[in-house]
Amino acid sequence: MYMRLVHARYKPDSLPNIKKIYDEKIIPTLQKMRGCLFACLIRSDVNADEGISLTLWDSQENAETYVKSGAFLSSLDEIRPFLSDSSEWKVQLTRDLKVEYQPIPEEPTVKAYAGLVDSGEDLPAQPMYLRLLSLKIKSGMMEEFQEIYTKEILPVLKSTTGCRYATLTTSVEDSEESISVTIWDNRSDLEKYEKEGTFGRLLNQAKHTLSDLFQWKMALEKDEKWQIMTSDDASVKYYSVLSSKGFE
Repeated sequence: MYMRLVHARYKPDSLPNIKKIYDEKIIPTLQKMRGCLFACLIRSDVNADEGISLTLWDSQENAETYVKSGAFLSSLDEIRPFLSDSSEWKVQLTRDLKVEYQPIPEEPTVKAYAGLVDSGEDLPAQPMYLRLLSLKIKSGMMEEFQEIYTKEILPVLKSTTGCRYATLTTSVEDSEESISVTIWDNRSDLEKYEKEGTFGRLLNQAKHTLSDLFQWKMALEKDEKWQIMTSDDASVKYYSVLSSKGFE
């Protein structure tokens, strides 16, 4: 499996327009593409102007064929008018030699991930909530982390109320970055999973495979009761699903 995340920031109040384009143009386009298994548009629960298009593919080759076909750029052109302006400005001279300043739209960022393992369940037809857990894995420990995820973490997730699907991926660009994607019926089930300590216990089981910097943080917070931020922190982000479609 192969996952693409297209991350963008939108102008205020433009998400209804984005959703309409996603439902009426982007999803039908993806449905025609060979190898596309699932597509969803998600919105950050923290930043209302932050959205992601997540697509799952049966292979990297088919995902790259989609990009090379021009279909991705065509879809991007549809939503570009609704993207937030970046901090960069274009300066140009008009014919009457007046200086003109124009904001430059902020371009979406695209990240790709190779699938390592998933829960083996069908993707839910109408998912409501999605959680992305990003981790930095110690060099040379990805295989062991994958084994722990498969044998210890996945069985717990599959038996957790509300968790409909889980998959583990690794970044195509950074072999030490891993993302666990879980799809939920609602946020309350996810919050219960976290508040009852299940997530913390699972993270602790895999901590020896995580980066040395993150292990140091975990040990120091436990012993000293401090809250420490590092560049290798486990990043947990929560998203509401605005639109989704699974393809056979």
